[in-house]
Amino acid sequence: MTSTVNAPRAVPPRRAPVWWRRPWIAPLMTLAAAFLAFSVPPYLTFDPSLSRLKPPEGNDLYYPLLVAHVLFGAVAMVTACFQIWPSFRASHPRGHRITGRIYVFAGVLPAGVLGLYIGWHTAGGPSVRVANLVGSALWLVVTVMALRLARRRRYDDHRRWMSRSFALSMSIVLSRVVNTVATIVLMPQLDTTFKGSLELLQQSAASIGVWLSPLLLLLFTDWMLERRKPRRTSLSTTAGDSR
Repeated sequence: MTSTVNAPRAVPPRRAPVWWRRPWIAPLMTLAAAFLAFSVPPYLTFDPSLSRLKPPEGNDLYYPLLVAHVLFGAVAMVTACFQIWPSFRASHPRGHRITGRIYVFAGVLPAGVLGLYIGWHTAGGPSVRVANLVGSALWLVVTVMALRLARRRRYDDHRRWMSRSFALSMSIVLSRVVNTVATIVLMPQLDTTFKGSLELLQQSAASIGVWLSPLLLLLFTDWMLERRKPRRTSLSTTAGDSR
């Protein structure tokens, strides 16, 4: 009689994800491209009169720093899309590392530092000022954390923090949508709550946008990260029961 030995089954190599299995990639890149195509060109003229944010009177430094902030932010938004693209990350690891460095050092870090100055000198009122300062500081912190984890080769944790950084990079897009919706919702209260002041209404709508947008995206990101966590407890319990 011959005895059979249960040889371990060969684990097939993990296939790299392909773009068409990630249907959100194309719409995301299209959305980012459309937003940049709409937002960036006025600042390429270097004409303060075309600025979407009103420069403070007597502050000649604000507009040049605002232009730099917009351009560095555009770099961050473009490279961020490649950072979270699973197929690109798996198929082009070197390209992933290069775009990651561009994202951090030519995107988030300069844009975030400049954002602190722009946020402090905003004309949108104290609530918008605090939201911009908190948002810029948080953007810098989570990105630096992601960078440190990558250098320590803790890649799973790196991807989690980079996902949060990406959420904050894209919050500017959602804030424009929330701002528009908030303006429409608040408009019937123009003569009552806002005493006929359209400027006060617009500041309130902007405040809702800059506070709510990053919060919603961070909550959604962490919810998605929790859903994708491996169920280690269930696996270990099953393995223990089979002994």
